[in-house]
Amino acid sequence: MNNPVVGSLGEKIALNFLKKNKCKILHTNYKNKLGEIDIICLDKKTKETVFVEVKSRSSLEFGLPSEAVDERKQFKIKNTASLYMLENKIFEDKIRFDVIEILNNEVLNHIKHAF
Repeated sequence: MNNPVVGSLGEKIALNFLKKNKCKILHTNYKNKLGEIDIICLDKKTKETVFVEVKSRSSLEFGLPSEAVDERKQFKIKNTASLYMLENKIFEDKIRFDVIEILNNEVLNHIKHAF
């Protein structure tokens, strides 16, 4: 499969995973002038707004999926999230940044507080 197909399928898998784990989905593929966030959800257990980056791979040939979320990518996600928080009056102590790794169409790892 090509990268966009793997990525799109990975996001669907991540959405189902989050729903099963008591998260209310607020936005998918959220975009503003600063960037894009794959999934924004509310963790019903912790009452945190969660900004989720989904990384999908069909093999480990190029490393773990989460290794693609480098400092540059984290910076972009944080800036995008900051504007979202400003627009939605969300306070910083009630947020977190997660990464969900998808490998071969299965959730490999859910890294909470990834950065």
